[in-house]
Amino acid sequence: MLRRSVLLTAVIALTAGTATAAEQRKAPAKLPKVAVIGTGGTIAGVSKSRVDFQDYESGKLPVSKLVGDLKPEVGRVADVSTVQFGNKGSSAYTMADFRRLTRTVDEQLRTKDAAVVTTGTDTMEEFAYWLDLTVRSDKPVILTGSMRPWTVIGTDAPANLYNAIQLAASGKTTCFGSVIMLNDEIQAAREARKSDALRMDTFNSGAGGALGVVDQDRVRINRAPARVDKCGKPGWKTPFDLDKIAGRGKSLPKVEIAYSYQDAGGEAIKGFADSGAAGVVTAGTGAGGISPAMTKARDEAVEKKDVVFASTTRTGNGAVYDDKADGAVIGAADLSAQKARILLLLSLATTDDVDKVRDWFTTLGTAEFKSRG
Repeated sequence: MLRRSVLLTAVIALTAGTATAAEQRKAPAKLPKVAVIGTGGTIAGVSKSRVDFQDYESGKLPVSKLVGDLKPEVGRVADVSTVQFGNKGSSAYTMADFRRLTRTVDEQLRTKDAAVVTTGTDTMEEFAYWLDLTVRSDKPVILTGSMRPWTVIGTDAPANLYNAIQLAASGKTTCFGSVIMLNDEIQAAREARKSDALRMDTFNSGAGGALGVVDQDRVRINRAPARVDKCGKPGWKTPFDLDKIAGRGKSLPKVEIAYSYQDAGGEAIKGFADSGAAGVVTAGTGAGGISPAMTKARDEAVEKKDVVFASTTRTGNGAVYDDKADGAVIGAADLSAQKARILLLLSLATTDDVDKVRDWFTTLGTAEFKSRG
């Protein structure tokens, strides 16, 4: 009887020990802290009915409501907090707002492991590239939004936000700079472009291709932006420190875009130069060509107004290579006109040296992997 009692006690003790070990194995690790910063857009939109896919008011729902609707599931992947930066369509934001957004992201990343920024898709690529060039932290920064408002059937909004938070929490885009997560695909801020006004698969990265995908609970990264080569090194940060720009007492310069087409006049370029533009990006035909009238206006703006030009192609793919013989006309590689404007704007805010601006376009702006040989 004694032996049976001792054996039973031993079995109970062993079982208890095993249960404790199992409980420890199942105990969740400390969850990553992710800040979700809301700026509005379609993802925060409210429709008049559940089938008003295009007739809706953007920027109506607070970001806390969006995250709240994802509970309890989102709480299993991250410790999520929210910041309401603004609540309007992406096109309504100014460059001064962009400066404040960078500060907000940097402030959150001082105590959080990653940040997600929700915004409208219309100018999401500009939001993303701006943050890519100005955020000083190498922690993950994910931008997301939706093509359909939160309140319609078949909306892509909740899945996009959930996957963006999951991607941020994974830490897999550390040192990538800013990325866009939409339609289960991860796109680099530099390459991503909106390619369709209505379809949910609107974002792509052209010849570069997506960085990876989010498949349910799997985050798969297939390639990385070139800047990861400098991860952990001082050179990872771009030269565009907004605190230093503010310290110089400089406001952001005026930089505009002029679009070329058959027999295009030069009035737009002249008007920009006369109104005080420090830089102009031309969206040219083919490999960056512009009309004779635009060329004349450009030459005069360079000579008389010291305007700096960046040359891009309106085709959507391919590169405009730099030719130093062109003086103040800088080839913008395969940057879109709107992204070349962001880079030129920040460059001219940082330096008056055109050669330095050219260097940034042909290194940072091209984002090529360099040979290690």
